[in-house]
Amino acid sequence: MSTEQPAARSGSRAGSDEPVISLTDVEVHFDTQSYLRKLLSKQDRVVRAVDNISLDIYENDVVALVGESGCGKTTLGKTVIGAQRPTDGSVKYRGQDIWEAKKGKGDIPFEKIRRSLQIIHQDPGSSLNPNHTVMSTLSVPLQRWHDDLNAEDREARILNMLETVGMTPAGDYAKRYPHQLSGGEQQRVAMVRALLMNPDVILADEAVSALDVSLRIEMMDLMLDLQDQFNTSFVFVAHDLSNARYLAEKAGGRIGVMYLGELVEIGSVREIADEPKHPYTKTLRWATPSMNPNKNAGDEPPVRNIDIPDPVNPPSGCRFHTRCPKAREVCTDVTPNLTDAEGGDHLAACFRQFDDHAYWNSDPLPGTDPTLDDDRLDA
Repeated sequence: MSTEQPAARSGSRAGSDEPVISLTDVEVHFDTQSYLRKLLSKQDRVVRAVDNISLDIYENDVVALVGESGCGKTTLGKTVIGAQRPTDGSVKYRGQDIWEAKKGKGDIPFEKIRRSLQIIHQDPGSSLNPNHTVMSTLSVPLQRWHDDLNAEDREARILNMLETVGMTPAGDYAKRYPHQLSGGEQQRVAMVRALLMNPDVILADEAVSALDVSLRIEMMDLMLDLQDQFNTSFVFVAHDLSNARYLAEKAGGRIGVMYLGELVEIGSVREIADEPKHPYTKTLRWATPSMNPNKNAGDEPPVRNIDIPDPVNPPSGCRFHTRCPKAREVCTDVTPNLTDAEGGDHLAACFRQFDDHAYWNSDPLPGTDPTLDDDRLDA
């Protein structure tokens, strides 16, 4: 059974030939039991949050990660920016292993790497100190990392950044506390805090999900404007495929689809939105009204089972086979590689893209419909 995964790159808005961040065969597993429970039960309960993923992030790049809750999107994003140590595999910043740098090894200091990799949290309100004003909050990273700036220089830089993200008059907003800001304003402050470090990569973890629909487009447009100004790459985590499509399409970026800890498809927006290869991607597209104008209200979802399998004990072979309407016996035993049958950059972990694969001679699983045409999946 092959589990080798190539580094995933497709439709990149790359500003360089060499990646800023390179993940190779990365795994992140969490033990859900205490030592005593493990001793008593004599069983491990390990969640394979991220399983064997390779991914490159380039300069001025956008990669939008989508999938159901618990699929590993945020864990993968935190691994990209060095906020989560991988159980196995490597994470490199400009060729330097991040976790080796933390041990003091390598040519690039860990402090420089941490400044270059930032995060915008899903709930900006909880990430801002309620007892500090906006000015005080934004002064902290500058005091720590830019001790060459005096108080007057810090204030000028912060006010300029607040104006850059549309918070005017900046002097008024700088004096406010988080509870005096709207959700969108809190998110802008969080964005300023990340950008003050002039980072190479920002993880935007569900950065627009808590905002009103009317504000989401405005916030994503702002992210794209700031990307052009600061030459920053974004890893955008979303459960809404339409949000991922909007941001990635405008940036010329990629969409990566995750399922049970695995990257099952990645490609350009056109490829993922118009020509998806993996049945799970087709299911996500079916469930997104804005991407399904021909969908009827009474249509059944193109999955056999709504429930997601236990991540502690994921299915063998293709992990989606328990829900896939096209699954066959071979899908239960063999793990499909993330690859492109035509040798391009639109990668998918599905046997159906190969016309001569043993899949086609394998028996359909009980409950599947081998006569189901792809028009239903592609609707």
